[in-house]
Amino acid sequence: MTTTYPGIDELKAQAKRLRQAMNDRGTALTHSAALEMIARQYGARDWNTLAALAAKPNAAAKTPLFVGAHIRGRYLNQPFTGEVLALSALPGGELHRITIHFDEAVDVVTFESFSAFRRRVSAQIDADGVSPRKTSNGVPHLVLDL
Repeated sequence: MTTTYPGIDELKAQAKRLRQAMNDRGTALTHSAALEMIARQYGARDWNTLAALAAKPNAAAKTPLFVGAHIRGRYLNQPFTGEVLALSALPGGELHRITIHFDEAVDVVTFESFSAFRRRVSAQIDADGVSPRKTSNGVPHLVLDL
């Protein structure tokens, strides 16, 4: 998955704003802890990894995929739009774990007699935004429009 990262100065500014917001709410947070939290938001295991990624020239992404991004696609072959709540790389680096909150509930049952609606889903996706898991008719569970 191609991900673009803000510059290191912007990432540090985000950590500073996070630290200030937490301190304003009565929760003391060190600058290093804020940097680590920012790294996790971008799917990096720690600040040093994120800093190294941000220092590299960014490749052009199809669609930036990050926590808070508004995305669209198909879940169980039903169209959706939603927000990325969580995104992280899985061991091996080929798959990512994503959690999406749908803007409107998606009916995951195609049977006419009843419905089952979902507002949130967690899945694995590859670099193209496609889930390796498939339904019984061979359609991927999740396909993102990147």
